[in-house]
Amino acid sequence: MRVSFIKMHGLGNDFVVLDARVEAVPEVTPQIARAIADRREGIGCDQVILLEPSDSQAFRMRIFNADGGEVEACGNASRAVAMLHGEPATIETAGGAISLEPAEGGASVDMGRPRFGWDAIPLAYAMDTAAMPVGWDELQSPMAVNVGNPHSVFFVEDADTIDLTTLGPAIETDPLFPERVNVNVASLVGDNHLNLHVWERGAGLTRACGTGACATAVAAIRKRLAESPVTVTLPGGDLTIEWSEGGSIRMTGPATEAYRGSFEWDDFA
Repeated sequence: MRVSFIKMHGLGNDFVVLDARVEAVPEVTPQIARAIADRREGIGCDQVILLEPSDSQAFRMRIFNADGGEVEACGNASRAVAMLHGEPATIETAGGAISLEPAEGGASVDMGRPRFGWDAIPLAYAMDTAAMPVGWDELQSPMAVNVGNPHSVFFVEDADTIDLTTLGPAIETDPLFPERVNVNVASLVGDNHLNLHVWERGAGLTRACGTGACATAVAAIRKRLAESPVTVTLPGGDLTIEWSEGGSIRMTGPATEAYRGSFEWDDFA
């Protein structure tokens, strides 16, 4: 069976989009997602995105990381899907309903309200999520935020000097995080301006992470390091994050369609 795909990216965080709204797509299993995402023998991507009809919203977006695991949210993919859809919509995700609005060269996305309770992250046991009494080498006392998926946020003097290729997987898989965690390391580089690097759960070190930018901006605002709107600079480029206490997070930034193609499903089965 031949299946069409759309290759897209948000600031270099790239996706293979399968649109089951317009043609039949077989079941996406962890094995299939891993094979599609493989950069040597597959199409290659950080996430496989499956769009499906929804009974409650305009459509449903499912997200599979490069390791095959299905996750709740992806901010960069949300912007890409908003651009692809071409008009404002509220869509269903495993992390809850989110609102999309295409904009010039990208999109603005209402990512919902952040959650801070230890059991909402989730953590293995109760603790203060605003300044967790834990650390890994030079990364100490993170803030934990759930923005549809779990994030730990560390503020350091210079985020560029932190070796996330070593510390990222150690923190991601620490037993403190029963569903694993995304690891964000940020430094303040100007008024309401953060430099951010992200080790993404199930994908590794990425050029951009939309939910990571949201979680980090929220953490900076809560710590009074910055005020909304916050510019978050990632290796792939800039995102603008708006948030006020008790409200939803709005993320605005670019998205790009790279190319379209098709493949034989059985080649990856």
